[in-house]
Amino acid sequence: MPLHMTKIAFQSESPASLKAWLESHADEARLTTRYLPKRVEEMAGGSLYWIHGHRIVGRSPILGFAETGQGRHWIRLAPTLIPVHPMPKRAHQGWRYLAQEDAPRDLGEGEEDATAAMPAALLGELAKLGLV
Repeated sequence: MPLHMTKIAFQSESPASLKAWLESHADEARLTTRYLPKRVEEMAGGSLYWIHGHRIVGRSPILGFAETGQGRHWIRLAPTLIPVHPMPKRAHQGWRYLAQEDAPRDLGEGEEDATAAMPAALLGELAKLGLV
């Protein structure tokens, strides 16, 4: 099972603007990070799960990692945003690992996010109760 990572969709106004940014890249989107993940080998076939508004909203498959030549690394991503069933997630700096069993499943064809209009705090409380 691949290992995934989570990251805040910094400076994204909405999941739609995140999707537009990703799709504006031809072959791959790149994010800069200071440190290469120690568990990089486990991330083959994994995804970066995007957090927006205190919930995971989508994922982008990880294509790999590369050095920038300036002491940093790129996280190379497929230029697509695959919608997932939203899951509450606290904000954090940088990225964090996410195990396969803890990752939200993808939204199916024609499925809609029924919680999209809910405030993050309400969604979090409902998730604690096991209702979403």
